[in-house]
Amino acid sequence: MQKVEKFSPEINKVYFIESHTLIHVLSGTGSIQVDFKNYFDWQEKAIFLEKGQYIKFLSDDFVVRRIEFSNESKFYNNDVRVLFKHLISLGYIDLLECNECNAFLSETALTENSADIIDVSSKQWFWQNPFKANKEEYQVIFDTKDIIDQEYNNNLTSNDLVSHINDRGYNAQALIKNKVGLTVKNLMQTKRLQESLKEVAFTDKNIQEISYGLGYKDDAYFNRVFKNSVGQTPKQFRENFDFESRDIFSQDILELLQKYHTKERSLQFYANEMNLSIKALSNKVRAKMNTSLGQLIRLELINSAKLMLLEGQSIATISRQLGFEEPNHFSRFFKHYSKITPTEFKSKKYNS
Repeated sequence: MQKVEKFSPEINKVYFIESHTLIHVLSGTGSIQVDFKNYFDWQEKAIFLEKGQYIKFLSDDFVVRRIEFSNESKFYNNDVRVLFKHLISLGYIDLLECNECNAFLSETALTENSADIIDVSSKQWFWQNPFKANKEEYQVIFDTKDIIDQEYNNNLTSNDLVSHINDRGYNAQALIKNKVGLTVKNLMQTKRLQESLKEVAFTDKNIQEISYGLGYKDDAYFNRVFKNSVGQTPKQFRENFDFESRDIFSQDILELLQKYHTKERSLQFYANEMNLSIKALSNKVRAKMNTSLGQLIRLELINSAKLMLLEGQSIATISRQLGFEEPNHFSRFFKHYSKITPTEFKSKKYNS
């Protein structure tokens, strides 16, 4: 059994994930945030989230489908957990490459048996093969992630942690460094930081209580580690994350970008519109939205370009409307930030 819901999420609202969930963005522009990371290329993707995570939508025009699955035991299956146990980024399926996934997610195909989308998606995930590993290597990697999720606050060394794993004849530490690009220690630190951020942002515990609960023996040391990692003290981060009041700064800057991004690229223009200096605006965007103003401008340009490509407009027309001097300048820009040429994007969409 599962719960299927179509809705328009509120901007900047934190939606806590209470059970294993699939999020399918049906329409909208802008970016999403999952566990304090912003993601900009959400289009045509099915996003998989596990209990304890959260998602925020950084624009007010999204329409999404949310499918919540109640069969918890299914998600401990070794082939299925790859969708939900995020290693360094967000778990997703590229729907442009999965016709079978699209069939399950179509309006007419959502039935009581639509949990089969999980099986279809896990097969697709292994086909996408994001870390270029074989299935046995993936089991070692995700066994390690399972242990990290259980033991992150127990001050285990990398060697201690790896000793808990059935490494199936592999050197787990070397395998993870080679395939994931991070050490076991890096993965442990990332998990610990993520839980630190959640405790600071979503609870009213004092910093000493949080630091002890996460296995730090000295709250002053926790403060230093937190600031070195985040660029803000725990107190500053709690104030800037703005969990309860959800001020409209993010909406204001996104509305400006949507209105002017085809004409205005200068930071000074947006700073003037927001009545701030460039430095103050840049710092506030970074603190509130965990990204840079320049990246937000590029995101709007890429989103507009994709929509125009899907409408069948020519590259020359799009280039001119988005303010590029030459079509080849636009094509280089698009490929640099999308990892695919405009022509390839259009062909991929129409052939899916």
